[in-house]
Amino acid sequence: MFTDFLNHPYPSQRMTTFARNGMVATSQPLASQAGLEILQKGGNAIDAAIATAATLTVVEPTSNGIGSDAFALVWVKGKLHGLNSSGRAPQSISIETLKEKGHEKMPAFGWTPVTVPGAPGAWAALSKKFGKLPLTEVLKPAIRLADECYPLSPILAKYWGIAYNRFKQEFITEEFQPWFDTFAPNGRVPKVGEIWRSEGHARTLQSIAETNAESFYRGELAEKIAAFSEKHGGYLSKEDLAAFEAEWVNPISVNYRGYDVWEIPPNGQGIVALMALNIAQGFDMKYRDDVDSVHHQLEAIKLAFTDGKAFITDPKDMKITTEALLSESYAAERRALIGETAIEPTPYTPPKGGTVYLATADSEGNMVSYIQSNYMGFGSGIVVPGTGISLQNRGHDFSLDPEHPNALKPGKKTYHTIIPGFLTKDNEAVGPFGVMGGYMQPQGHMQVVMNTVDFGLNPQAALDAPRWQWLEGKKFVVEPHFPNHVAQALARKGHQIQVALDTGGFGRGQIIWRDPETGVLMGGTESRTDGAIAAW
Repeated sequence: MFTDFLNHPYPSQRMTTFARNGMVATSQPLASQAGLEILQKGGNAIDAAIATAATLTVVEPTSNGIGSDAFALVWVKGKLHGLNSSGRAPQSISIETLKEKGHEKMPAFGWTPVTVPGAPGAWAALSKKFGKLPLTEVLKPAIRLADECYPLSPILAKYWGIAYNRFKQEFITEEFQPWFDTFAPNGRVPKVGEIWRSEGHARTLQSIAETNAESFYRGELAEKIAAFSEKHGGYLSKEDLAAFEAEWVNPISVNYRGYDVWEIPPNGQGIVALMALNIAQGFDMKYRDDVDSVHHQLEAIKLAFTDGKAFITDPKDMKITTEALLSESYAAERRALIGETAIEPTPYTPPKGGTVYLATADSEGNMVSYIQSNYMGFGSGIVVPGTGISLQNRGHDFSLDPEHPNALKPGKKTYHTIIPGFLTKDNEAVGPFGVMGGYMQPQGHMQVVMNTVDFGLNPQAALDAPRWQWLEGKKFVVEPHFPNHVAQALARKGHQIQVALDTGGFGRGQIIWRDPETGVLMGGTESRTDGAIAAW
């Protein structure tokens, strides 16, 4: 009988999924089904996105949780809306405080890197502004799965096991015990096909549903979070939670060969993808595996990412405007540095002056691009006892160097990796897309857009195509099935090319495109994970 659910020795392929009435694309089949269930109950794409996001906290806790942050792009009645639901640093934390405690850089785990979680606030904000059904109805599938249990899918079990093996070595103090109580209740993690449940998770989701997330920020759940923080020397307080508000923002875009590519503005890193596309469109992209075309892509992302890391932070602390970074003059100046061989990128001098992604669509034309993340897998390793609330570690990206653009400050938003994408053409929606995976995300966005616009790939093929990822300097890693002759030619141009053993580090994406004439929806889902599309 088969036992290795990660062994796939033969090439396989998926087809693009088509539907008319609705579509939900996620990295986990049960989450996609949850969104579809809400669509079939009369909900719209926004309701389906909320249901799916909440369900993903249950069925993919290796990447997100109730204590996540979230961003969304929402297309409703011919207009695109942006939601930034990332949280701020606690008011009681500072560089001086941490250095007095012996920290030279922000820790990755424990209470210190926890900022105010934004995901429940995102669900409530989306529901209030655009939803058709109450949260008590929308969160029912997630509550049911948490309460009644579900079997683990293969990639989920893989990353659950990796996290456990690391955590049992590192998480030896009392504040981490609730993680083991919740995610390894029998002294080990569940395997592929084994069931897991979290009654505390179900109760928490029920409370969020009944109070439109008020309990999480200003009620019973907030009290529990703050009490656990205080007990273990954390900085997050009731006042920090109570001050949280999800922010509606204006999306930013560049026009790439006739298509408008949209992202959430900083503090998110979506601008990196736009900067790279702006630089790259000055070159002729001949065909997908053309060496010069790939070389120009690699050089463009290096320059854009180097500048993104140098400037992106809380908007009020940025030293250069978003408009300047998306200007043609910036793109032309950076493009001029690109020659026949690989360069070592250095930051632009400005003028003086393991995340989950989902896409939904309905028959009314509404579409949602949504991303939610604990950042580093399970996040901080902090789980509030009895609640299933796994808290993110977004504060890890803060710098303890006071001169750094992303220097830690009380109440500041950090550089954020999670980014939803959206594509329009001639003021009509093409649809939502996204690729999750830390710093891979803007690189994945760039490759998906170019696969679609430059190389004419259908949504499934645009996701399946082999990817590359910039690491630092001239270093790139490519997937195992990346064409070897192209990798060799890139190496001759001075790129330092490594070939990965598997596809786990190259992001996980979803796409839904809409035919403007027929309204037919076309979806692609990620072959690198447990991805699935539920269609109606």
